[in-house]
Amino acid sequence: MDDIDDDAEPLITHAPGVDWDPAERRARMVERDIVSRGVRHAGVLRAIGTVPREQFVSPDVAEFAYDDHPLPIAGGQTISQPYIVALMAEAAELTPGDRVLEVGAGSGYGAAVLSLIAEQVWAIERHRELVSSAERVLRELGYDNARVIWGDGTLGFPPAAPFDAIVVTAGGPRVPPALLDQLADGGRLVMPIGSVTRNQELVRLRRDGDTFEEESLGPVRFVPLIGAQGYSERVAEPEAEVLTVAAPMSGRRTAGVRAPHGISALVAESAEPFSSIVSADIGPLIERIGDARVVLLGESTHGTSEFYRLRARITEELIAHHGFTVVAVESDWPDAARVDAWIRRRTPIGPPFTPFARFPTWMWRNRETVELVDWLRDYNEAHEGDRPPVRFCGLDLYSLFTSRDEVLAFLDSVDTDAAEVARTRYGCLTPWEQDPAAYGRAVVSEGLVACEPGVVATLTDLLANRMDYVDGDVHAFDDAAHNALVVANAERYYRTMYYGSVESWNLRDQHMFDTLRAIEQRAAGGVIVWEHNSHIGDGSATEMASRGESNVGQLCREAYGDDAYLVGFGTDRGTVAAASTWGGPMEVKSIRHSHSLSYERVFVDSGIPAFFMHLRDPERRELRSELSTPRLERAIGVIYRPETELQSHYFQAVLPRQFDEYVWLVETSAVVPLPTHGVLGAPDLYPFGL
Repeated sequence: MDDIDDDAEPLITHAPGVDWDPAERRARMVERDIVSRGVRHAGVLRAIGTVPREQFVSPDVAEFAYDDHPLPIAGGQTISQPYIVALMAEAAELTPGDRVLEVGAGSGYGAAVLSLIAEQVWAIERHRELVSSAERVLRELGYDNARVIWGDGTLGFPPAAPFDAIVVTAGGPRVPPALLDQLADGGRLVMPIGSVTRNQELVRLRRDGDTFEEESLGPVRFVPLIGAQGYSERVAEPEAEVLTVAAPMSGRRTAGVRAPHGISALVAESAEPFSSIVSADIGPLIERIGDARVVLLGESTHGTSEFYRLRARITEELIAHHGFTVVAVESDWPDAARVDAWIRRRTPIGPPFTPFARFPTWMWRNRETVELVDWLRDYNEAHEGDRPPVRFCGLDLYSLFTSRDEVLAFLDSVDTDAAEVARTRYGCLTPWEQDPAAYGRAVVSEGLVACEPGVVATLTDLLANRMDYVDGDVHAFDDAAHNALVVANAERYYRTMYYGSVESWNLRDQHMFDTLRAIEQRAAGGVIVWEHNSHIGDGSATEMASRGESNVGQLCREAYGDDAYLVGFGTDRGTVAAASTWGGPMEVKSIRHSHSLSYERVFVDSGIPAFFMHLRDPERRELRSELSTPRLERAIGVIYRPETELQSHYFQAVLPRQFDEYVWLVETSAVVPLPTHGVLGAPDLYPFGL
């Protein structure tokens, strides 16, 4: 999401082989993922902030080194996420004179961190290929007080015993007796205890003579501890490497377990199949939506034709027969306002510009969106005078400078003195017009004075003069006021994104929800939202919650209860319109078949190529129960990197809590993009031809 949500502008843009600043990424990771989650040990924070994690993974995933999730290494193993390394090091209560044993050296990253805190570290690894590579990297980087030894970690390393601390990075049914024997009096042992297929507990044992005091540090999930005093080799099945480390309460990239026997058959029994988008019987879904005030229609990718077309069918039905009057989408306010002017036959407000010209242009400038827009215009024309017109609104906040221009154009028309004041205030942002992200970086890292006071004052003054500015045109004032709000929130967003992904994510989704709420409160009928699953699904049912993130779907459920209906969409394979890097060209990419431990694979195995599945019904206890085991779920934004798909595009979720309904299409195709010069034969005011 920057996580999974690839449509969000990244904090630092780079691709494999492109220079980027690892020190800056490390420092941000420590604050965002380590300190913010309670780790306080000064030595641990210093070590995590020093060790170059990118040196301990392969080059093709080095760009993800400072995202807080496990990464694949040789031998089908994983390097632990930074937070869990920090948590276990802190739990071990290390001091500078300690002798430490690490069981499960992996690529050597954990040993490097421990070596910067303790006096000597011995790390045992059972995979010989990892031993040699870990030893080489540690020596090259100068971590000379850390040794990597090939052997059975469950038996410890008697030649160097006793140890002041033992850290075990794999889960076992119990603490191996050999490790207890090798723990010094007063020593601490930190290890996950539990079943391979069930949640484990991270425990700390403290030795006092012949007794051991045990303390639980919370639920976790680790790969199995293989060895003479652990699990047997048969536990390490081909897909066991995805049982990756998870922080207590974190949910970051944790994998589920194998789908229970019969779950796919249960899905098949519960699903409502359809053979095509045109012929699909959406009546039962519409009936379940009932009197909901807000209907949120998602998508697991930003570039799939079938998602747009099926959402359009549902949208048209809700508008034509159930009184819905607003379509609110994940786009910028000024761009959507051009579409709104077209479908309501109004003259566009503000200076002319090319809408939907910002990356990713194909997300709304596509044939599928044009078909919906044309339908909306025809509907409004057919029902002019007998029904409220349908509106088309944008919820996002990236239009910093377009919204600025809209505000200035409005003030020029109603109050030239106020326009000059606003122009001066907004002038603070002008140097960053080509790269607003650079503005946030300059404020945070270079000490530039923020433009916040000026942009907030412009919004405040505009609202204070409402009665003078309306002058019979409430629509123009409301448009200007919202654009002023976008400028204020966008300025804050570009600053906040450099403090951490959680803060910027929450600011953006809060802005989208606040915009939605304001639209809904003034709408003549219900509101239909088109956004990515990562925004419209309830974030509290995903790993987002453990990071402190909320989203539009969660906020809607809190505000509207059952009057909000959340519909997720998913697919297994086909093609998708996406870029390889932020700002890169659109490509038609092939979607990899879904991961074997994902919800998507459960639906593939149902054997039904397309279906609706009702998840809210409390009578479907068995279905909800079986699907409530946390599993991986895929999210493809405007960037798709199939070569690192597990790290880039999967997250953990509990689907029946995330959505009220799920729509499945096993094979899908990319949207058809439109050129910026518009649609052949369309009038000059056509929204995609401006």
